[in-house]
Amino acid sequence: MDILNFVLNLCVPPASMIMLAFSWPALCFLNACEWLYNSIYGEDMDNKVVIITGASSGIGEQIAYEYAMRGANLMLVARKEHRLRGIAENARRMGARHVMIMAADVVKEDDCRRFINETISFYGRLDHLVNTVSLGHTFYFEEVTDTSVFPVLLDINFWGNVYPTLVALPYLHQSNGRVIINASVESWLPLPRMSLYAAAKAALLNFYETLRFELKDEVGVTIATHGWIGSEMTSGKFMLEEGAEMQWKEEREVHVTGGPVEEFARLIVSGACRGDAYVKYPSWYDVFLLYRVFAPRVLNWAFRLLISPQGTRRSSSYVGTGGRPLGVEGRPMLEGTSPINNPSLTFSGQLSHPMQQKLD
Repeated sequence: MDILNFVLNLCVPPASMIMLAFSWPALCFLNACEWLYNSIYGEDMDNKVVIITGASSGIGEQIAYEYAMRGANLMLVARKEHRLRGIAENARRMGARHVMIMAADVVKEDDCRRFINETISFYGRLDHLVNTVSLGHTFYFEEVTDTSVFPVLLDINFWGNVYPTLVALPYLHQSNGRVIINASVESWLPLPRMSLYAAAKAALLNFYETLRFELKDEVGVTIATHGWIGSEMTSGKFMLEEGAEMQWKEEREVHVTGGPVEEFARLIVSGACRGDAYVKYPSWYDVFLLYRVFAPRVLNWAFRLLISPQGTRRSSSYVGTGGRPLGVEGRPMLEGTSPINNPSLTFSGQLSHPMQQKLD
């Protein structure tokens, strides 16, 4: 067996690369033809039924508007019902046939059964389930002093997608529907200060890749991955969702740029209606996958150059589109070193604490 593996290690990789090089033009042509056909004869969402979790802001909100413009019936789910009311009204004005809203926690199986059963009771069917709930972070793992946040991150980023899918699958089988997942490039691209988030997204990605084979063609699976997305955070504000995010005020106010969330939402819905297995924004991130497989040291060197060795480490920010309050006595659950003495914290959502500050 050792000799066989030795021979295969020598022969299989170069032979596979040669075969791929020769077949690449034909594969590109076939993919282009399939994309064109599906674009012309894609799924018509008029009067179809769509459930969107994490719909109260960010990507989830914009996806709701995209489906609304296609004439779909919507069930919008998030923890804060008052935020959903305005979004539901906007969706109606943009063309949604009917919009329902429900406050629910997607990491609780009973809540998932409740909003899915309510959808079936009212609409009688389910065509698309869109899971957008996510919670990120930007801290160094070695600075963690309170590990109670670990299950929170895993619950939101993994189980918050799995539970709604489990409950919805029987109804998606009936309609030959589709599950759409909001993943991230961190699921396969190692980026500093995002270890737990990347691990949760990698688990999510592998779960749905496996589920795709189990479901065959009876229920479609569209996995959307994105890099840096423009949001309220990139404009110097929070990505407000569920009252979950907290970070140092100084970091929050740094202005950076990112891709428009509206564009990513449009690509997700268009790809789902075409039946695409993957939606990538931007797609040029795939080049890093080649470096990771064939030249991992080059990728590591690039990250080392991008990160200043004199840079300050801060364990502070939670950035995402879903979750639960993570404060204990006005302090973050993760604490680390910072050059700022007693930095002021800014919380999103309704936290009854005297340190709560008004958002911009």
